[in-house]
Formats: sequence, structure tokens, C-alpha cells
Amino acid sequence: MRAKIVLAGGHGFLGQILAVHFQQRGWDVVVLTRSPRTPRNATSRVQEARWDGMTLGEWTSALEGATAVINLAGVSVNCRYHARNQRLLMDSRIFPTRILGEAIRHCTRPPKAWFNSSTATIYKHTFGTAWDEDGEIGSHPDAKDAFSVAIATAWEREFEAAKTPATRKVALRSAMVLGLGLNSVFPTLRRLARLGLGGPMAGGRQFVSWIHEADFCRALDWLIEHEEIAGVVNLAAPGPVTNREMMTTLRGLCGMPIGLPATRWMLEMGAFVLRTETELIIKSRRVVSKRLSDGGFTFRHRTMREAMAELMQRSSNTGR
Repeated sequence: MRAKIVLAGGHGFLGQILAVHFQQRGWDVVVLTRSPRTPRNATSRVQEARWDGMTLGEWTSALEGATAVINLAGVSVNCRYHARNQRLLMDSRIFPTRILGEAIRHCTRPPKAWFNSSTATIYKHTFGTAWDEDGEIGSHPDAKDAFSVAIATAWEREFEAAKTPATRKVALRSAMVLGLGLNSVFPTLRRLARLGLGGPMAGGRQFVSWIHEADFCRALDWLIEHEEIAGVVNLAAPGPVTNREMMTTLRGLCGMPIGLPATRWMLEMGAFVLRTETELIIKSRRVVSKRLSDGGFTFRHRTMREAMAELMQRSSNTGR
């Protein structure tokens, strides 16, 4: 019997790279989505099942006997945090987590493992020592991150409260994932650098934690195989860098000698026009993964320069 992975909310950037990754490994892949698509070919191992992320339905049969479930559901944080969007951001994370817990609890053959998305944003804004899984949780007025931290903590509380005694649970506190897919931040940063706008942002002192998309997938492989791992795991490469270092690296790879800086007030104006929030840029996220490193996981891309160079090369080869 082949291994099976279920991806809840699998049409986004992370869902797509994971679907390809596990299909290439020979796994059966089931994507839970509000808008199922017709399979591209009859031999595809990717199936799609309709769900609304709120109620039980036929989709629950996909969970039976699954090797793992990965919950990626949630409206993008790249928006303005007004009252309506705040409710959408919260509900789109809480309700799918709640209904998955209920569905798993009623399975005859429950999944072996359930991995639920979370975020490295849950850790406190810091310029000091990097936070590992025992790092301080909380918001900071300078980072304007009170709502984001509230979402993250409520999300993890909902996941922890789910009663699934036969299913191992892991909360994935993921850093920024660098990749080439739609909604990945890397193509946007590359575009800024190529236009000469890739200077430091808001002073550039804030730290950026990250992970290459290949290591994101490989970390999920590792976590599935290591059945002793449960609880919280940070998905972050061992080398957080400052915003200034990140933009300098990217300009160098793009061959752009200049990069105009963006002050905080400029970022506020730009965020208003683009309908997003400056917190995504100004918060200092300095996060590493002690549990992956201590457990023997080896990152293929340990430095941001190496990770970005690989993406640049692949982008050049594929025209993306």
C-alpha cells in the first residue's frame, strides 16, 4: 500500500510545491480545496476533494489511513489588517484546524501524523540572540505585530486542543519560504533589486529568517519519518540575516550596483497603496530550529546567498 499525504488548503505556494514533491516520491496526494481542479492526466497521483474548511463531508474519507495530513489553510497575510480582513485571517485558520481535528477524531484508521501550519512571527521582535523553539512569544509595539501574534497563538491553541490520541501532532512555525512559485516573496524581492529599489528597508537592521523551498519539503520528509517528534518545530535555516544583508546579497546576484533605501514612512505609504502591512517588513524575526539541528537534519541550503543563487540559476534555466 502506497503512502498517502493529505494537503488541506493545497492550492497555495506551499501546497503546490509539496504536492509535486510527494508525487515525485511516489506518494498518493490528496488536496482538500474549495475549488477542485480536473486532473491533468489519468496517471496523476494527485487527487482533489472539495471541502469548505468548516463542515464535515465526503472529504473526510481521504483522511482514512493517511500517512500524514498537512494543514496549510489560511487567507494570505499580505493584506490590510482592517476589521473585515482580521476576521477572515483568523477564521480561515481556526475553522479548518477545528474541523480537521474533529474529522481525524472520528476516523476508523486515523492519520499517523498531523502537521499544522503556524508561523515564526509568533516569537518576539528581537535584534538579540535568535529564538529557538523555547523562544519568547509576544508582540512588540515597534513591530506593529500584536494582531499577527494573536492569530498565531489562537491558531496553536486550537491545534493543541484537538483530541486526536492516535495521531501525532506537530505545529510548524515556519519562517519565510524562498521559492519561485506564485505568492512566494522571492520573485518580488528580485524584481525590486533589478529595478534598483533593492536597498535596505526601514534602516535594514531587522532580521529575516528564511528557509529554501527544497529544505522546507525535506524537513517535512524528516518530520514524517521521525515519529518521536511532536509539539512545536521551527522551520528556519540556521543563518538568519539582516534586511540590509539580504538586499545586498540579492543586488549582487542580480548584478545591480545600486539599491535605493526605503525609509519607514515610505514603507507606510507603499503598504497603503499596495494594500498590505509594514509589519511584514519591519518586524525583526531572528529564528532558528534547535529541534531540526539537534535531531540531525541537514540543511541543503544553509546560507541565504547559496539559497538565492540556486533560485536565480533555476529561474534562468526555466525562464521564470
